[in-house]
Formats: sequence, structure tokens, C-alpha cells
Amino acid sequence: MDETEFWEIIDASREAAEGDPEEQAELLVERLTRLDPDSVLDYARHFEARFNRAHLWDLWGAAAVLFDGVGDEAFDSFRCWLIGQGREVYEGAVHDPDALAELLGDFDVEIDGDGEEIGFAADEAYEALTGSETPELGLPVPDKEPLGAPLDLLDDDVLAERLPRLWERFGTV
Repeated sequence: MDETEFWEIIDASREAAEGDPEEQAELLVERLTRLDPDSVLDYARHFEARFNRAHLWDLWGAAAVLFDGVGDEAFDSFRCWLIGQGREVYEGAVHDPDALAELLGDFDVEIDGDGEEIGFAADEAYEALTGSETPELGLPVPDKEPLGAPLDLLDDDVLAERLPRLWERFGTV
């Protein structure tokens, strides 16, 4: 599976789910179980590589603005959701997290941003196909700390300064 096929699967599931991340996760599992196990592992590698690439301080700050604060588990879930939004939103946000102000439509904290199940779709599909857990994917172990300049995720002034467009649109006042 190449990168284009990966994003096609993500896009098709998001569109069919009409933006509901839980439904998208279910559709991903359905779609992936129609593939062979090696293709599911390829998908998992693409997903994990993008998940690791999105481990950025400014992206964590963006999640903090959108959720009015976010811990490390919620940030992991946010990164899964971000991948589920498709290539344009994902690449735009990784390149410039402040661009989420323009890349996102409405953002409902009750529905949006929680993509934990999207992150487990490949594991569920692989286990359904093989009866085994997903093996190691052979990807480099990411740094424990996000990349980029650290920021205080609890300081509204810092978030507003680092992510001004996002803060203007979604920040608390």
C-alpha cells in the first residue's frame, strides 16, 4: 500500500461517516478487513508514521486551544483524529498548527478531536484477519518529548501568542 492508497482509505471512511470519528473507526475496520494482513500492516505503518510525525509542541498547543486544555492521552487521541481528517488537514496542521483556524470547519469538543478508536482500527482488523496481535511495525521509536520549542499548555497568553489565528477563532476569553 502506498501513501495515496492510505489517504484514500482515510478519506472514504471519513466521508462515509459524515465526520463522526467513532463511525469512521468502524468503517476503517470494515474496510481494512477486506485487505490481506500484509496490506493492513502497511496501513498501520503509514498511520503510525504520521502519528509520530504529529508529535509537535505547537500541535499539542493547538489541541489545548481547541479543548481548553489537553493532557498527553487526549493529545494522542487528537493526533489520531487529525489523521482521520485527511491529508490536506493533517499536512496543513503538521506544517503550521495555527492553520487549523482555517482548515477546520466547526469544532465540537463533544464529537471532534477524539480519534482514539481510529488509532486502533488497524490493530482490530489485523487481529480479525489473523487471530494474532499486530506485530512490531519496524518504525523508529519516537522521542518522548514533542518536537519543537516547548510551551506552557496551561498559559493562555503563551497559546494566544504562539497560535494567534487559532486562538482568535477557538480560544477562551
